[in-house]
Amino acid sequence: MSFRVLLLNLLACLGCLVVLKARFVLAGHHYYAFLLWNLFLAAIPLGLSLGLSRITRLSLALPLLAVWLLFFPNAPYVLTDLMHLNEHNGNVPKWLDLLMLLSFGLVSLGFGFQSLQIVQHWFAQRFSRLVGWCVVLGTLALSGFGVYLGRFLRWNSWDILQRPQRLFQDIISRLVDPFQHSHTWSFTLGFSTLLVFTYLFWISAATPRPVPSKID
Repeated sequence: MSFRVLLLNLLACLGCLVVLKARFVLAGHHYYAFLLWNLFLAAIPLGLSLGLSRITRLSLALPLLAVWLLFFPNAPYVLTDLMHLNEHNGNVPKWLDLLMLLSFGLVSLGFGFQSLQIVQHWFAQRFSRLVGWCVVLGTLALSGFGVYLGRFLRWNSWDILQRPQRLFQDIISRLVDPFQHSHTWSFTLGFSTLLVFTYLFWISAATPRPVPSKID
């Protein structure tokens, strides 16, 4: 990661903190303090992917990739905190809450996309560009399901260690009988599609274009 990107990430986090602090002062309570924890969780995949970029052996990379994939949905998950928009407003302008939630959501998504781009590049270098894009699509599809598990069933990334049996029961029941859980799969499909197109836009905007030479 370049110094410029690191600085932009830090400034983005600082902006989130400033807006959140302003909200605390105006509201007189700390209801939205959970956004700090969510932002921290969203940054974990980026940290893991930076570690991955220094690993060349697949046997060492696979465990790190597994942990990365487990935590990756925490990044797009913060977008769904917009569901809290009308909660505990009091005297706080709604536009400030919207600005705050969007700030945390977009910065967190940016962390996730940066990490995904690093992982995509890692696979493309070692295998092929096609493999890299397959990893992207698979990750975003699984993330849509992961966000559903977190938002609606209240599962966390670490519950795979603390309560694995109950977690797998919830997952398997939705795989075995998908028509009984139409809300699960409609949300997963919709949110995953949103992530795919947003990532494509992200990649397109981040890829430098050659500047045409001046024609005399």
